[in-house]
Amino acid sequence: MSFPALRRELGATLRLAGPVVAAQLAHISMSFVDTVMVGQLGPDALAGVALGHTAFFFFAIMGMGMVRAVGPMVSQAVGAEQEAAVGRSVRQGLWLALGLGLVILGLLSSLEPVLRWTGQEAVAREGAMAYLRAIRWGILPFLGFAALRSFVEGLSRPLPVTAIAFIGVGLNIGANELLMFGHWGLPALGLAGTGWASTIVFSSLFLMLALFVHRTAPFSDHEVFTRLREPDPTYLRELAYIGAPMGASRGVESSLFMVTTVMMGTLGTTALAAHQVALQCAAFTFMVPLGIGMAGTVRVGQAAGRRDEAGARRAGGVAMGLATLFMLGAAVLFWTLPRPIVGLYLDLSVADNAPVVALAVQLLSVAAVFQLFDGVQVAAHGALQGLKDTRVPMGIAVLTYWGIGLVTGYLWGVRGGGGPEALWWGLVLGLAAAAVLLVARFHRQVERAVRERAGVPDNGTSLEEGEASAVREPRGTPDSSL
Repeated sequence: MSFPALRRELGATLRLAGPVVAAQLAHISMSFVDTVMVGQLGPDALAGVALGHTAFFFFAIMGMGMVRAVGPMVSQAVGAEQEAAVGRSVRQGLWLALGLGLVILGLLSSLEPVLRWTGQEAVAREGAMAYLRAIRWGILPFLGFAALRSFVEGLSRPLPVTAIAFIGVGLNIGANELLMFGHWGLPALGLAGTGWASTIVFSSLFLMLALFVHRTAPFSDHEVFTRLREPDPTYLRELAYIGAPMGASRGVESSLFMVTTVMMGTLGTTALAAHQVALQCAAFTFMVPLGIGMAGTVRVGQAAGRRDEAGARRAGGVAMGLATLFMLGAAVLFWTLPRPIVGLYLDLSVADNAPVVALAVQLLSVAAVFQLFDGVQVAAHGALQGLKDTRVPMGIAVLTYWGIGLVTGYLWGVRGGGGPEALWWGLVLGLAAAAVLLVARFHRQVERAVRERAGVPDNGTSLEEGEASAVREPRGTPDSSL
């Protein structure tokens, strides 16, 4: 691998990753703000928001995964110069968001018996339901925003989404302050106030992006809202067919953390509150390798599209290397500064917080190891998506997240009495196995994907020999999440 080629790839990946990392950090900042401000209400409230937040975003992320199918459909339509299909894709994406949103709204309204059945303590269960009864109304604008975001990014113009996402952070702080603690004559709603603040923010983000799309070229050229009319069943089925595996993949990963949170709740509110702090720290830093992985998808896909095996390997390697380097830095912070980090969420001087603080510090030491494997696996997953390899990675996710991560955590942490730390070591083992298998899968699949792109059968013939008889396909615009 030549140094000039490596340097060019590094620069290209960083330029692609920058905007999407910024947008992801803005979105996760809202959860960070919620956790910090709820921490002022005490450990019981923090345990409640941990349950409610995990339940809401489990369903929301699955729905978002399906709706994000708008992105590849828009990208492919742009590459094929099918202008009518661009607008059609996003319009049907909005109808899909509406349908999914109504289903998820019903599910979120029916979770209290499930929380009771799983053995959650009453105070955590009541807090979670107060939060869910408010934030559930935000699922419709949340999914609508995801559809419009996929459209905007599918046209390779990510900066508007980034700007609007940062506006949302400011709105979230103000709405939390007003509704949680009560100002200007408003009642102090506590956890319910946090949920209503999120609903207001999701609605505001959707309306801002919708107005931007409706009034600003080139987005307005596609007449998304003026021609919305009614659902197109044929196109909706195609959108759902593409989006279902994407949503399932997101759901498998999310369920790892959701079920771990539920198991943590059976160990008490102190464990649940500490888990929420450590998990929020890990989720915040995770946004950076996630953005790098999304950039890696684009770079690997471009290289595979031009039948450049070395370039595809280089692009995937750079993405994984950057993700690992960043997460190594995050791990060092978690190891060396755990108490100051926990102090961002909880007042260290309050005696009632001491048990939660002590446990959160212990969990951050495990999270430091967790970070390294999490960064590698998400970057490797992004690289495989660039090769259009999604089914086997989905199977790897099921095997490692559920078969290793959850089973180990349950047997060691709950049944074996290992407690909260053992549950987190289960996460580490699941993510480590995923990282190893996904990296190995990527390196095995590069040449095969390039052969398939070139129309060469995988029969042992060298790529150079195969290219002599391969028919070059026209190149379209690569699928991009940026």
